[in-house]
Amino acid sequence: MAKKVIGNLKLRIPGGRATAGPPVGSTLGQWGLNMMDFINPFNEKTKEYAGKNVIVHIQVFEDRSFTWKCLGQPVDDLIREAIKIEKGSGKPNTEKVGKITRAELEEIANKKMSELNAIDLEGAVKIVAGTARSMGVEVTE
Repeated sequence: MAKKVIGNLKLRIPGGRATAGPPVGSTLGQWGLNMMDFINPFNEKTKEYAGKNVIVHIQVFEDRSFTWKCLGQPVDDLIREAIKIEKGSGKPNTEKVGKITRAELEEIANKKMSELNAIDLEGAVKIVAGTARSMGVEVTE
């Protein structure tokens, strides 16, 4: 019989630098999980993302065991890296902070294809373009 899931956690943690302090320690501690069972494998697996934020989904089971999956960098971080901006616009409809090309959108969509809810590359590009527009980034051809 399958274990009963009692919690689904989503964390944004610097790759390769998870510690027992917040946000990891406080979040896992609330669920009664052993932090080091997560921290050591996470840091080992995310060494290539050193210093960059990664998204992690953790499933907590009734017997206090858990599974986790690393989804890599968030799309908004990849967009900011591609066009070299610090942050998105507070008023995306009126204040534009940069421009992104279709080629850059395709590159980001290829990286995130497995996590996006898209059938093909074209759909993934549209999802990434929507994220860019909501950040105040102008999409150019």
